[in-house]
Amino acid sequence: MDSSELLSKIRKIEIKARGMSKQLFSGHYSSAFKGRGMTFSEVREYNFGDETRTIDWNVTARFNEPFVKTFEEEREQTVMLVIDVSASESFGTTHQTKREYITEVAAVLAFSAITNNDKVGVIFCSDQVEKFIPPRKGKNHILRIIRDLLEFKPLSKGTDLNVGLVQLTHAVKKRSTTFLISDFITTGYFNSLKMAKSKHDLIAIKCFDPLEIELPKIGLAKLFNPETGQRSWVNTNSKNTRKSYANWWKKMTSEFDDCCKKTGIDQVILNTNESYTIPLMRVFKRREGK
Repeated sequence: MDSSELLSKIRKIEIKARGMSKQLFSGHYSSAFKGRGMTFSEVREYNFGDETRTIDWNVTARFNEPFVKTFEEEREQTVMLVIDVSASESFGTTHQTKREYITEVAAVLAFSAITNNDKVGVIFCSDQVEKFIPPRKGKNHILRIIRDLLEFKPLSKGTDLNVGLVQLTHAVKKRSTTFLISDFITTGYFNSLKMAKSKHDLIAIKCFDPLEIELPKIGLAKLFNPETGQRSWVNTNSKNTRKSYANWWKKMTSEFDDCCKKTGIDQVILNTNESYTIPLMRVFKRREGK
């Protein structure tokens, strides 16, 4: 796309994302994703009922009466978006592709984060780390992320979530709230997910096109695999073909569900033909009660 078309798309996404993040998510976001650290606030005189472990013995000795340290929650936090940019995300049978849908979701989360004074960083991954944008604050930083999502052309077409999760574990030292956004049409990422979860607060967001759930019954069709580049003729009316596809989709879905449950990761399921508002609100509200 040319520069004017790109700027127009960025502007439209910005307006929509900022509106949704302010009206729908900012309050819930603040409660759902609290800062995890505690920072020193002040020293004050000991009051009956204060925990003895908070006594500042140096100040107590100096004034010959007990003083305690007080702490407050570190509100500012780091938000990471680990985004699958493999070729399968270019698929779309509705009004937008999975990639375009994911861009909107990422924009809403990013604007919610900066409204809350949080830093936002991004990892783009296919079957390799395509790009790492270190966490920063500010509107211009978020607009850069949106621009990159819209025009980024990955070097590789395949999918391997392990590389993005390993990059997160090694490159982001401070504990973060991380949104892993993908169609999860891949396997073998459990161990990396488990390791990343031990360091970060992870939320898995699965985006799928409604046509991916069941192979349409349209007779002989030429199918294209965007990740391998292979084209093949398939009889979609064939009972065996339809059963084979259904089993494959079930395997992808089951692995995703099992990985999230075993690691204790919150999951959000998003249909590209439906609004992401309610599913995101649901997980935000659920986390408020934790």
